[in-house]
Amino acid sequence: SDSVQVGDPVVAIGAPFDLSNTVTSGIISAKQRPITAGGEKGDGSDVSYVDALQTDAPINPGNSGGPLVDTRARVIGINSAIRAADSGTGLTGGQSGSIGLGFAIPINQGKRVAEELINTGKATHPVIGVSLDMEYAGDGAKVGDKGADGGPGVTAGGPGAKAGIKPGDVITEVNGQRVHSGEELIVKIRAHRPGDQLELTLDRGGKERTMKLTLGSADGT
Repeated sequence: SDSVQVGDPVVAIGAPFDLSNTVTSGIISAKQRPITAGGEKGDGSDVSYVDALQTDAPINPGNSGGPLVDTRARVIGINSAIRAADSGTGLTGGQSGSIGLGFAIPINQGKRVAEELINTGKATHPVIGVSLDMEYAGDGAKVGDKGADGGPGVTAGGPGAKAGIKPGDVITEVNGQRVHSGEELIVKIRAHRPGDQLELTLDRGGKERTMKLTLGSADGT
């Protein structure tokens, strides 16, 4: 999926509205589109963060989990979510139809998780060891003063602390890609593996800084 280009023709396969063996076609309309999906429990525990492939191939409820393939029938993504017209956002699990904004998990990310599950029985996700101020309305992802558990905003001894991140820092870029919110930062981090090294650009008191950070690991559930 790393070699996919915007404009590439694709076919989505699935069972929309229980109509089995259905195929639809379109193109890749964008790459690295940060999306959040889920959250039905209301506590944030079931929210998925995906650096997604965007496609205009019609995807509807029942396509989720099906493959998105290229013209050589190679799987490049896993159909995952749609943007719904009624509420501005929605999942393929709802009853809203396609408006040409479908999203797929890049298969390279899916393969990594699958291999971990097969080899170890659990999946991990990368972390930077900081808590984000999700109420921050400015551009970028702001590191909070405290974590959700009341602890420090930067975990002592964690990847962020080792790299030199401090509470109040606003992270604006990951490997040269702009980050506009806390959700986008999480998406960009989750697209990597634990142990990967990232270059972060941040604003501290009006001054721009860059630093190297090696991602830590947390068990998935």
